[in-house]
Amino acid sequence: MADRLNQNLKTIGVVVLAGAAAGVVATLLVRNQMVRHQRGLFSPHAFQRLAALGHMARAEASVDRINLLRDFMVWETRPILRSRARAILERMESEAHASRLSSAGGAA
Repeated sequence: MADRLNQNLKTIGVVVLAGAAAGVVATLLVRNQMVRHQRGLFSPHAFQRLAALGHMARAEASVDRINLLRDFMVWETRPILRSRARAILERMESEAHASRLSSAGGAA
C-alpha cells in the first residue's frame, strides 16, 4: 500500500515537473518569436515589415508595443505601411485607455 502511494507521488511529481518544463520552453519560444518579429518591424525589406505589422496587429496592447509603433511610424517612409501601423496603434491606444479606465474603476 505504501509502495503504491510512493509510486503515485513519484508519477505525479514527474508529470508536474514535465509540465513546468514544457511551460518554460513555450514561454521562451514565444518570447523569441516576439523579439524576432519586432526586429522585422525595422527590416530594410517592406514585406518583412508588413509581416511584422501583421504580428503586431494580433498582439495585446502594451506600453512597449505602443512606443515601438510610434517609433516605426516616424521611421517608415511608405504611406501604406505607416497607415497600417497607425490603425494598429489607434487600436492599442484605445485598448490601453479602456484597460486603464476599467482598472481605475475597479479600484475605486
